[in-house]
Amino acid sequence: MDTDTSWLADNWARLRQRVDAACREVGRDPSEVDILPVSKTFGPELIRAGVALGMRRLGENKVQEIRDKAPLLADCGIDWVMIGHLQTNKAKDVARLVSEVQSLDRLELAEALDRRLQHEGRALDVLVQVKTSPEPSKYGLPPEQLAGFLNSLRRYDSLRVRGLMTLAIHSSEPVEVRGCFRLLRELRDQAVAQGYDLTRLSMGMSGDFPLAIAEGATELRIGTAIFGKRPYPDSYYWPESPGSS
Repeated sequence: MDTDTSWLADNWARLRQRVDAACREVGRDPSEVDILPVSKTFGPELIRAGVALGMRRLGENKVQEIRDKAPLLADCGIDWVMIGHLQTNKAKDVARLVSEVQSLDRLELAEALDRRLQHEGRALDVLVQVKTSPEPSKYGLPPEQLAGFLNSLRRYDSLRVRGLMTLAIHSSEPVEVRGCFRLLRELRDQAVAQGYDLTRLSMGMSGDFPLAIAEGATELRIGTAIFGKRPYPDSYYWPESPGSS
């Protein structure tokens, strides 16, 4: 088996250059934009190579993958970030293994997470996932419900709400994709004006991140541009989880 992962360092450096260029093109400081490597479907060996390059926060779509990988990579000091749709019956594993959830989209889930986190004596950073795309397959809180949802989250001490997340529409039309990112930024700005401390906007993936940067993204969720093409399409692993990174 080929164990040469030098290509990963090349991909990582190339991506960082692309992100920096996209920032400069719209007059932003590249230091304002973080990259969250998305390691879903990739094995421990490749992840270890990523850790050696400085990747210590890694995004995963499925709790089962985190549960499988975490023991094998316990010595790496990885902060696992849950970015996929989360079922309430997975709250126990999330409270135990995950450092951040970016897909909080309903009170039922907030209650389940808070209950388990209180039991574990932990707190988590969370982002609220907002549905900015008209596609039925996309998850997220309806935009018009965000204000009320944020207010309701105040009661959960274990959930530290840091910002918003979204998946843009899958479209070849940049204006449609950028519109999804613009909506998230506008919702964030409205929430800040109402007194919420929301500094983060997680939006943009391998195929659309320059548009997200132009609309104010503070974090990009990137998988393919770093780790390469996945062995199977996302639908093979998780038919219920739309989108790719």
